Amino acid sequence: LPFLSFIMKYKGIALWLTGICVVIFIIQILIEGFTEMFLLNQQSLLQPWRFITAIFLHGSPGHLLYNAFALALFGSMLEALIGSKRFSLVFFITGIMANLISLPFYDSALGASGAIFGVLGALIILRPGMMVFVYGLPMPLFIAGILWITGDILGIFSPSNVANLAHLGGIFLGFIFGAYYRKQIPSEKIHHSQVHFNERNIRSWEDHYMC
Repeated sequence: LPFLSFIMKYKGIALWLTGICVVIFIIQILIEGFTEMFLLNQQSLLQPWRFITAIFLHGSPGHLLYNAFALALFGSMLEALIGSKRFSLVFFITGIMANLISLPFYDSALGASGAIFGVLGALIILRPGMMVFVYGLPMPLFIAGILWITGDILGIFSPSNVANLAHLGGIFLGFIFGAYYRKQIPSEKIHHSQVHFNERNIRSWEDHYMC
C-alpha cells in the first residue's frame, strides 16, 4: 500500500501510528457512520481493507488512550530494538491476523489492541527482564505478559466488549516474531534478558504505596 510505503520511510513509526489513531478517532466523532464503514464485521470477507482500517478505529476515549499510551511506549521500544521496517511488519501482520482470529467469534471488532499485543509479545521475547509497572506494581516484562495472558484467558469465560481472543492471538504471534528477530539483532541490544531490579525505583514505589 502507498500509505505503508510512505510511513516506512521515516523513523518513529510507532509515534506516527499513535498519531494516526488519534486523528482517526476525531474523524469518528465528527463524521456519523464513519466507524461503521471501516470496522471489522462479517462483511470483511468482501471488503478486505477492513482488516487494516479496523486497527485504527477505537470505541471510546478510554479505549484510545490506553492503546495510544501502550503503542507509543512499547512500540517505540520495540522499534528501537529491531528497526522501523521490522516493527511495521510486527504491527500490521499481528494486527491483521488478530482480526482474522476475531472474525468468527465477534459481531464486530475495532482497535489496535491485537497489534499492540503483538508488539508486546515480541518485546517480551527480546527483553523479558525489562522492568515495567503493571497495575501499580514493578515487575519483569515476562511476568507482566503472564498476567495479561491470564487475564485474557479468564476474559473468554466472562464475555464483554473486549476481544480477548484477538489479544491472545496477537501476543502469541508476537512471540514468534520475537524469537525470529532475537537471532538477527546484536546481542548487546537484548542485554535486558536478565531480570534487573533498580533498587532506587523499588524503594520509591515502596515509599509511595506501602507507607
